[in-house]
Amino acid sequence: MPELDEWESFYLIVGGAAGALIGLQFVVMTLIAERPPARAAETNAAFSTPTIVHFSSALLLSAVLRAPWHSISSVAVVLGLFGLGGLTYGAIVAPSHLREALFGVGGAVLLLLFIGIHNAWDSVAYLVSRRNSQAEQR
Repeated sequence: MPELDEWESFYLIVGGAAGALIGLQFVVMTLIAERPPARAAETNAAFSTPTIVHFSSALLLSAVLRAPWHSISSVAVVLGLFGLGGLTYGAIVAPSHLREALFGVGGAVLLLLFIGIHNAWDSVAYLVSRRNSQAEQR
């Protein structure tokens, strides 16, 4: 579909980054699981789950937008399934403002990636500082 051709590199980079960061998050969680700091289960629910959701959303949206769609209306329907706001935007705005809609979706995917990076950093920084403070107390 020619409307998405200019976005190929963007979604390949963002999708690849999201996939790699999901894998890295699992590696970090596995390493920390060997010697979990106190209250690790509580912090995982607060930090790790939202991080994986953000990375997964960026990866899923990148994959959906790189699929070989036959028309822009098919893409609008799939994006609409991600939320009521996306459905409204895709059904009303995307056909008449295609270029702006693609920039809006691209910005949202990039924002999800950056939020995931921020959350992953907070999670690892908290767990490392918690482990260091416990080691100092011994």
